[in-house]
Amino acid sequence: MSGKKLKVVLAYSGGLDTSIILKWLQTEYDAEVITFTADLGQEDEVEPARRKAEMLGVRPENIFIEDLREEFVRDFVFPMFRANTVYEGQYLLGTSIARPLIAKRQIEIARKLGADAVCHGATGKGNDQVRFELGYYALEPNIRVIAPWREWRFASREQLLRFAEEHQIPVTKDKLGDAPFSVDANLLHSSSEGKVLEDPRQEAPEFVHQRTISPEDAPDQPTLISIDFERGDPVAIDAQRLSPASLLERLNQLGHDNGIGRLDLVENRFVGMKSRGVYETPGGTILLAAHRGIESITLDGGAMHLKDELMPRYATLIYNGFWFSPERDMLQALIDRSQEHVTGRVTMKLYKGNATVVGRESDHSLYDEDLVTFEEGSGSYDQRDAAGFIRLNALRLRISAERDRKLRG
Repeated sequence: MSGKKLKVVLAYSGGLDTSIILKWLQTEYDAEVITFTADLGQEDEVEPARRKAEMLGVRPENIFIEDLREEFVRDFVFPMFRANTVYEGQYLLGTSIARPLIAKRQIEIARKLGADAVCHGATGKGNDQVRFELGYYALEPNIRVIAPWREWRFASREQLLRFAEEHQIPVTKDKLGDAPFSVDANLLHSSSEGKVLEDPRQEAPEFVHQRTISPEDAPDQPTLISIDFERGDPVAIDAQRLSPASLLERLNQLGHDNGIGRLDLVENRFVGMKSRGVYETPGGTILLAAHRGIESITLDGGAMHLKDELMPRYATLIYNGFWFSPERDMLQALIDRSQEHVTGRVTMKLYKGNATVVGRESDHSLYDEDLVTFEEGSGSYDQRDAAGFIRLNALRLRISAERDRKLRG
């Protein structure tokens, strides 16, 4: 054991911070580093990460670059949207839902190559350190985790840049100064935080937005689209069947063009502090409205209300990093069972920042036009029955009111 070199799987973006971490692992731990770069649709070229890793001494067989877009949308985004998941009433969890997939692949690579540890580049103030590490431990209980931001002694960005210079890590000119804000992106969303966005009193500058045009600049004519669902998942746009990732990409473009999906949010982090972020989820915003639209005619009222009651708990589990927990699995089973008849077509109107359901149809519909009409119906509902229904529901209210009347004398 004494001569064995530590082998570490690093979640590697190819950017400056994770490149510094890569070199730091080599110098501080004398580690053999395996890099894993996930393509989740972040719209950055991921191939340069290979060249940069090789330049920093990583052997070609230890460099993993994987296109996970389809798995990300199919196995993580869509299951989450079956629950109509929203954190704190607004946030569609675009960053949160990506972390368990990255953690899962890191652990799989670690097992395949017999690695001793995994490493991430999340800071010690944020949620991502929790999400990554809960995922690691849920999948590999005894894995060693290295979190450089909680370990190293760099106290400033200048010290990080000096380390990069000393070890010949390329620093582009735009990285020499502090970036105006930090960005995390994938196929579901982009999030912008920090620096220019830290004062919640100030409106975010327009240049912060990357996934949407301003609603004021969106077309003056609405865009009408149809979305087909099967068992709760979207499968087609305007009757054209698409793969999960391709469908979300198409919705993203439609949302971008119509200024849909912007959110300026102050949220409560799991670690205890509040943070302000600007999120853009164009396709997800359309998808959420459409999914609720098809559920409105296919899902029983009691089932729908139960889902709505459980959703905040489910959302919090994902936000806090408990994707691989037993309780999330249990809730997912309930949610997936509820989607058995959530099949049909929704018509959406996209207009200047709004995604509105304007039509819905399904062979599984529970909506009975003959039953609800104000005109003469089929006779299956007798309006006189409502009298007894109301009197029974009013009984406890009448008893309480009578008691209060007597107490008042």
